[in-house]
Amino acid sequence: MKSNTLTAICLSILVAASNASSSPIASPKSQLSKPPTFTRTQRSTSNKARRAFATTTSTVDSELESTCESNLSTSKLIPRGGSDTTADMAEEKGGLPGAVKLLIGAGGIYGAFLYYGSLQEDVFRYTAEDGSSFKEAWFLQVLEALANVIIGFVGMQLTGPTKGIPMQMFAISGASQVSAKACTSLALANDLSFPVATLAKSGKMAPVMAGSLLLGGASYSIREYLQVAAIIGGTAIVSMGKKKGSGSSSSTLGVAYIILSLVLDGVTAGFQKRLKAETAKVGVKPKPYDFMFWTNLYMCLTAVVFATALGELTAGLGFCTDNPEIFSKIIKFAVCSAVGQSFIFYTIANFDPLILSTVTTTRKIFSVLLSIFLKGHSLSMTGWSGILLACGGILSEMQAKMGGKKKAHGH
Repeated sequence: MKSNTLTAICLSILVAASNASSSPIASPKSQLSKPPTFTRTQRSTSNKARRAFATTTSTVDSELESTCESNLSTSKLIPRGGSDTTADMAEEKGGLPGAVKLLIGAGGIYGAFLYYGSLQEDVFRYTAEDGSSFKEAWFLQVLEALANVIIGFVGMQLTGPTKGIPMQMFAISGASQVSAKACTSLALANDLSFPVATLAKSGKMAPVMAGSLLLGGASYSIREYLQVAAIIGGTAIVSMGKKKGSGSSSSTLGVAYIILSLVLDGVTAGFQKRLKAETAKVGVKPKPYDFMFWTNLYMCLTAVVFATALGELTAGLGFCTDNPEIFSKIIKFAVCSAVGQSFIFYTIANFDPLILSTVTTTRKIFSVLLSIFLKGHSLSMTGWSGILLACGGILSEMQAKMGGKKKAHGH
């Protein structure tokens, strides 16, 4: 009996060994010789994580967009799920189809920021009955940042605030951002036309490239140099391409302010990189509305300090009291700013960052065209050639980003 039992046990061991030898995980050697494989979901999630973390990207009315894109690169916005298509990404995050979500996001960005730009131009072109005009750029920044603080606070409470955020870098980044925006407004207040300012701000890569070449030893392709040259050259042609009698030419002070704004854009980009490093060092991943609230809070505080020191708080309030029409435009302007940022957060949270870049890039062009057609800017053929040249540079930059994305997918 014991012999039969022992025999049965031996047979069972042999059968089990036979089955194991025929399985895919037969030998350690075969496991070591085969490279590890990943599912489509794992590959897609890894790629999107790298893109979302690496993405860092202003025109007069798109400085907010650039700020959001840069800030969001340090927050945890990696979509759940592993689809390779942006439509699938959107559908996985909610019940709405991807096309509907894209329509909501892109439509919100277009609507909010096109109106934002139009209102900003109206504010600085407004002339009171006594002939005075609105010049209080820092006062304007106080109200705009305050609107964003309110919306950011509500969003942060709904999504849950993140603890342990390095506040020092938020303060420095916020101060530099609001300074860049104030310089843009001051350029408009000193007779720089909206289309020229918008196109000039689209060439913000110029100071970034210059700083990288001088300080970082970076190198760029011929195409990148040509893109920047097209935007800057086209802007210069537009500024000189107004028809006679179509209004005052761009003032020297206005040009100086827009150049200073571009320089501050480059400084802000450097501070945002340090902010990214600081948050990574302490192991904190701020959420989108954390960025919106804290950045705009420090922007607001900085603007209050400058507006108070320059006497713009009382002067701005006095001008708005005497001219209720412009005050309503300023309030709408501030609300559009906050709403537009929320739609940017919505879009980049549901789609690839390239989708947001495409939407904001094309919107810059529409902002310029709408300003020309609706605000009475009259251009000569030379001016229109400048528009085409600058827009060509902007579109080329967008196409280069799309090409880079395709190569990344190929690898």
